Amino acid sequence: MDLVVYLSGEIHSKWREEVVEGCQDAHLPLEFLAPVTVHEASDDVGADILGQEDNKFWHDHKSAKINTIRIRTGIKKADLVIIKFGEKYRQWNAAFDAGQAAAMGKPYIVIHPEEFTHALKEVDAQAMAVAKTAGEVVKILRYIATQK
Repeated sequence: MDLVVYLSGEIHSKWREEVVEGCQDAHLPLEFLAPVTVHEASDDVGADILGQEDNKFWHDHKSAKINTIRIRTGIKKADLVIIKFGEKYRQWNAAFDAGQAAAMGKPYIVIHPEEFTHALKEVDAQAMAVAKTAGEVVKILRYIATQK
């Protein structure tokens, strides 16, 4: 089963690489899409393309709109969305991506540590699975793609 998987969420760890490499090692027929994960590039894309802003709000606003085009398009193309909530920063954008996936009827899997369970209870309630590690996600993807 060929699937398109969108990898959303925190950008401060190698979880995406772990998922992609684990799936490649298992020879799974999956295509992966993701947001821009270079923090500076994502934060500054609006000003870089459309011009500098004196006000930080408008600087961020321009970038957020351009990034949303990529994110929303990726989620729409995806058959499944994986959303990682990292331990270091609050990822409001990841929660928003979960909401978008749910609104579009896209199944999603979340990854987060046990201590986030209460804070993410509404996000988890809509998820098809709640994993603690990238390795668990690879096992889920293997099962979905190959029934093994």
